[in-house]
Amino acid sequence: MSLVLTLVVGSGDDGPAAAASASPPTSDAGVSQQGDPDTSPPPTATPTGTPSPTGPELPAGYEEYEDAEGFRIAIPKGWSRTTVPSQYGIAVVNYRSADDERRLQVYQVSEESPDASFDLYLSEETAKPDGFEKLSLQNLDDGEYTGTRLEYLADTIKGEPDVGRWHVYDERFVASDGSIYAIAAYGPDADGRDDELELLTTALEGFCPPYACEPASVD
Repeated sequence: MSLVLTLVVGSGDDGPAAAASASPPTSDAGVSQQGDPDTSPPPTATPTGTPSPTGPELPAGYEEYEDAEGFRIAIPKGWSRTTVPSQYGIAVVNYRSADDERRLQVYQVSEESPDASFDLYLSEETAKPDGFEKLSLQNLDDGEYTGTRLEYLADTIKGEPDVGRWHVYDERFVASDGSIYAIAAYGPDADGRDDELELLTTALEGFCPPYACEPASVD
C-alpha cells in the first residue's frame, strides 16, 4: 500500500490529502501517492470556468471549472490554481482564495477504498500536521455513494500562512469512473466551520472525474 501525503492540510502538509496518490508533503492532506502539495508553486492559472447547462445550481459566487487535469469541479470565482506532481493518478491540484486563507485540494487516491485510505492516514506511521486534532470520521456510504469524510483541526499546515488554527474537511470517495478521489477544504477555524463545509459540498456537487462528463457549452 503506498503512502502519500497530500497537503490539504487536511491532506497534504501532514495530513490526509497525501493519502491519495502522491506523497505530498506532510500537509493536512492524506496519505497516498501524490506529489508534495505543501510545496506551493506559483499559480499556473486563474480559474475562469465556463458554466454548464447540465451542471448543478451553484451558490452565489461559485462557478464550474474545467481543470487541465480533465476533471470538472465547482469553485469560488477568482481563485488561483497551482499543481504539484503526483506519483499516482492526476496531479495534486490546489485552488486558493486571494488572501491564501482558504483552499480546495483535489487529488487521486491509490488505496483500495476511502476507508482504507483514512486508515493509513490516521495510523501512527503517517505524519500529521502540528497540532492535529481529529474531530470526526464519518462513513457516508448509502448504497449509491461510497465515501468517507474526515474533519480535523491543525495548528499549522506546511506551506500555508499562519491563520491561527486550521479547520479541514477531507472527503475521499468513489467517483463515476470507478476511481477514488479526495477533495479537501481548508480555512481558519476562528471564523466558524460552515464555510469549509459549503466549500467542500459545493465542490463535490460540481465534481465530475477526468473525461467522464459532457463538455460544458460555450456561448
